[in-house]
Amino acid sequence: MYNSQLPMDGSNAPKGTSMGVGAFEPRTDRHGNERIRILLKSYGLRTSLIRLKVIDALLTAAESDRSLGVRGVHSQLLELDIPLSFLSVREVLKRLCIEGVIVLNPDKSYSLHPQAAAILRNP
Repeated sequence: MYNSQLPMDGSNAPKGTSMGVGAFEPRTDRHGNERIRILLKSYGLRTSLIRLKVIDALLTAAESDRSLGVRGVHSQLLELDIPLSFLSVREVLKRLCIEGVIVLNPDKSYSLHPQAAAILRNP
């Protein structure tokens, strides 16, 4: 019987290797989506992929002592092969600002609100 998951050359894949490599392989996020989910829930916001990725991009930039504006966040997401439009990123950043999760700095960059940062440190 034909099994589409087995190699076609008749050999067996080595034990411990994943057949589902690539787009279907689960990726472990550096900051843990669960912490960001808790943060969004504490602000009464639903979890969405774009919110998770935008907040993760801001956290990654903060760890590197960099600041990101709308273009920087959008560029970082494109580098990670997350195809979101510039307008979508801008709208998510505006909404997160309105809700108090992030703040718009005088230099037009975004950062996590100190209260939100505290929630991420102590979920």
